[in-house]
Amino acid sequence: MIRFNMFENEIAAKFVKRLNTAGRVAEESTLPKATQELVKIRASQINHCGMCLDMHVKDAAAAGETAVRLSLIAAWKESTVFTDAERAALALTEEGTRLADASPGISEDTFAQVRKHYDDNQIGALISLIATINAWNRLNVIAGNQGGDYVPGQW
Repeated sequence: MIRFNMFENEIAAKFVKRLNTAGRVAEESTLPKATQELVKIRASQINHCGMCLDMHVKDAAAAGETAVRLSLIAAWKESTVFTDAERAALALTEEGTRLADASPGISEDTFAQVRKHYDDNQIGALISLIATINAWNRLNVIAGNQGGDYVPGQW
């Protein structure tokens, strides 16, 4: 049940528009698109954002992501289907998303793995993407937006 329509409120709609613009920075970067979707899905799983999960799982599948990989994102640490670079991105996503969960923050080992697999521009995009998807997750969960009705490529 939607608690608050972000698009019908002038202030919220302005914020959403600017967040969309900010998100384009990562989308237009050289960070692999498959990695971007994995990051969005994992953060959305952690934050229980049904709307974002619906969108990003469907978009990833439409872009050719396999059902096996999509099914195993939540258990990526215990899976063999992700590359070392994707695992580094997923580790950074988890640690960056769980900052308030009594976690130690971003470990030096995780950041070393990220540095090993990505250049500075890709790291900038990855950090920006993690921050942006966490903002989207919070907006949608607080507003009460639910998943299930998204059509791939809709937004």
